[in-house]
Amino acid sequence: MPARPARSTGAAALLVAALALTGCAATGTAEVDETSPAAGAASQDPAPTASTDDDATTDDADADAAAAPAEGAYVDYQDGIIEATPGDKVLFFHATWCPNCRALDEQLRAEGAPDGLTVFKVDYDSRTDLRQKYGVTMQTTVVFVDDAGEKLASSVLYQDPSIEALLAAQP
Repeated sequence: MPARPARSTGAAALLVAALALTGCAATGTAEVDETSPAAGAASQDPAPTASTDDDATTDDADADAAAAPAEGAYVDYQDGIIEATPGDKVLFFHATWCPNCRALDEQLRAEGAPDGLTVFKVDYDSRTDLRQKYGVTMQTTVVFVDDAGEKLASSVLYQDPSIEALLAAQP
């Protein structure tokens, strides 16, 4: 059986350089002549470092603490924020196309949420999962929830989209 010709170090260096220049990463190892001009063209990115589970836990806790608003804030809803937020909480199911939703949204942004009540703005159109969970069938609905996200009470503020009506609906 005839022997295969050996690949030259120069050809391997050119291949690595060509892959680096086109944005492709080499999937193996190749010997590269460090004195070759093509060797300098290879990516100099440091290898990613692996994190330990302890690091991930700390990062997650920091992210939760940073994401949790103080009591009395008006913020966009995101998964996990109810459990991370202290005090009384209400979900405001808002649709950008709804003039009554926009009216309450503008008042909340201008005046802020009532003291001690955190208002989470939930996108009515995209969060069908939350609409189903809380039985919401109309925009401008507010749902008061406990620390675990369980429904305490709800009200539709379509006829009176105001902070006063929001407070009157509070259980």
